[in-house]
Amino acid sequence: MNIMASLKKPAMIVAASFVGTAALLSIAAPAQVIRNHNTNAPVGVDAGRLEASDRDDRVVMSGGVTITQAGLTLNAARLTAAYTDNGKIDVNRFDAVGGVVITKDDLRATSNAAIYDVDSALITLIGDVNLKQGSNRLSGGRMIIDLKSDRTSISGGAGAAPGISGGGNGRVTGTFTVPQRKN
Repeated sequence: MNIMASLKKPAMIVAASFVGTAALLSIAAPAQVIRNHNTNAPVGVDAGRLEASDRDDRVVMSGGVTITQAGLTLNAARLTAAYTDNGKIDVNRFDAVGGVVITKDDLRATSNAAIYDVDSALITLIGDVNLKQGSNRLSGGRMIIDLKSDRTSISGGAGAAPGISGGGNGRVTGTFTVPQRKN
């Protein structure tokens, strides 16, 4: 395989990751934050290392990964994309670990790890999950977003994945601003 062909596949896989990231933010935040996100915009990648393994159908980026697209940013220590290649790249799953931070405008989502199972249309943030928009905050140990049913659930600190601390006190906590009303 020539060098350009070997670089094209990881680039397409990385670009596909923003569809999942944009989906995450559209569920977790008011629609106006992400409504006009351009998933066709160029994707920027910055990582200390990128390794593609056609035998394992995986692309692994590590060393402080930053992926950007049209104002949406994903940071993690490591990002792995699993795919199948039957003449066409089909990304099945993304795993981000190590200080996961997703930002768009004033929205910030953080966790110890994030998994986007493309086939099941499930996004899971695991361990010390925190959502912040303006002065509104929501925290827990695990958040699952079902893109098919448009249903999101967040649970307390207990129940994180093995090897990933759940953080928190086992409860879901939050602070929300209330619009001031004229008396």
